[in-house]
Amino acid sequence: MEFKKLNNLFELYQIQSERFSNLDFLHSIDRNKKVDALKWSDVSKKIEIFSTFLNIQGVKKGDRVMLVSEGRPEWMISDLSILANDAITVPNYTTYTQKDFEFVLKDADPIGLIVSSEKLLKTILDACSQINFQFKFIISFDKIEKVQNFHELKNDLNKNIRCKSLRNDPACIIYTSGTQGNPKGVILSHGGIISNCEDSKNLVDELQIKNPRFITWLPLSHSYEHTVQFVQIALGAKIFYSPVIEKLLDNIKIAKPHVMTAVPRFYNNLYNKMMSGVKKSSSFKRGLFLKTVELGSKNFENKKLSIIEKFINYLLNILVRKKVIKNFGGNLKAFVSGGGPLDQNVGLFLNSLGLKTLQGYGLTETSPVVSCNPVNKIKIETVGAIFSNNEVKIAEDGEILVKGENIMLGYWKNEDATNQVLKNGWLHTGDIGEIDDEGYLKITDRKKDIIVTLGGDNISPSKIENLLCLHDEIEQAYVHGDNEKYLSCLLVLNKNFNEDQEIIKKLIEQTNKSLTVIEKIKKFEVVKEEFTIENELLTPTMKIRRHKIKTKYKNILENFYKN
Repeated sequence: MEFKKLNNLFELYQIQSERFSNLDFLHSIDRNKKVDALKWSDVSKKIEIFSTFLNIQGVKKGDRVMLVSEGRPEWMISDLSILANDAITVPNYTTYTQKDFEFVLKDADPIGLIVSSEKLLKTILDACSQINFQFKFIISFDKIEKVQNFHELKNDLNKNIRCKSLRNDPACIIYTSGTQGNPKGVILSHGGIISNCEDSKNLVDELQIKNPRFITWLPLSHSYEHTVQFVQIALGAKIFYSPVIEKLLDNIKIAKPHVMTAVPRFYNNLYNKMMSGVKKSSSFKRGLFLKTVELGSKNFENKKLSIIEKFINYLLNILVRKKVIKNFGGNLKAFVSGGGPLDQNVGLFLNSLGLKTLQGYGLTETSPVVSCNPVNKIKIETVGAIFSNNEVKIAEDGEILVKGENIMLGYWKNEDATNQVLKNGWLHTGDIGEIDDEGYLKITDRKKDIIVTLGGDNISPSKIENLLCLHDEIEQAYVHGDNEKYLSCLLVLNKNFNEDQEIIKKLIEQTNKSLTVIEKIKKFEVVKEEFTIENELLTPTMKIRRHKIKTKYKNILENFYKN
């Protein structure tokens, strides 16, 4: 496929749909593990029907349509139908609060709403009544009284809608998570996402998979998974949707994915779960597993194995690694990690078990991927090789700057914020990094989240928080110390752990051993309330809202530094 010649994302879909017409494409897995499949031709018919409906509702070039749903086949069909009308998709998180919806409604001013469930619709309508907002149309995936249903649309009005958008036209407005305050609407173009698809497809092609299978479970309102769906189209992949997080591990065994995309938190939890299982197993099984990690790590780091170690490692491929991969359906060729920094210990652990883990880097503003580790040469301390369709340079102060078609068109109705980060075509990412001799990018710090101590030391809190959360007993952590003599932290403990101050002290001491003197935690306190989206201490993308936590626990934090 010649990506450079594509005009828009709908054209990408049409080419692939004609090519794979009679093959299975989108799969939904219900709570009883039943799988329903739609062929490419089925999806095309549904797009014809739905894009016609949107056209009749008056949706035209440049209009915004709000899409609020968990991952399911209807999501992709809706997104493509909006694009077919030259309109702009505004995806929103299902975890948004009423206040979040109020902000987006006022900011994006969508013409219509596509929503999955009655519960979500109620929250959105409550937001509408609060700000006196009205949609021109509402359509739902689930059956809701007095609401037009997606599955009941008729096919006798087909107009054969044709997308006329060009590469520089907006395809979607994706709202940032708002870690520092109100979210911003990032306008991504058709060409920006297409260019990202080209490099991503080349990355997956290196795995040499015929008929690749994916499982989609991350929110499609996140730019990461939103672009992944177009990569899946470009690959002609089979897509399995797993909207219920509690069923994910069961659904992985059903979907048997070749590639799985996830955020670092998933891999941290996976590490904790596997290590917890190892502790409970027999001494023989525990020994086998730990030996697999030891030799696998040594082999991954290109350290020389003795003849005996090579033989043992070969046996462990059969006895341990094969079984580990079977737990993920048996086909898994690679994990892809994005959306935040992956702890190096977790990355090494997974790779040692034969679970190739490719860490990448990007932002919503870059459509979203800037770089990713290739499967044939993983450098775990980096976020991979820079994608060919964008250019990266390091500013004098160490900030990573990115240029290319994948860069956003700007922030929706926010020229000041756009001008702050987009200068002479270069996006100022707010991340500090370096490029090694082989063109791999390494993130060393985060400009906005850096703690500057009284001694003038710059410290990355997220690095320490990730290390703390590798302990099974610690669920969440917030590290504090800006303009202070030392670092302190707030901890949220695992619900299954009975609080024991001495054990927690030992965990802090254990973490401190892998930190420099200035990074060590001196004081801590356990807080009872979990950081959640509902209490606004977490963003919809599960990042902690530092400014909110700082305000809520102001007294505790100040007490750390008295006397």
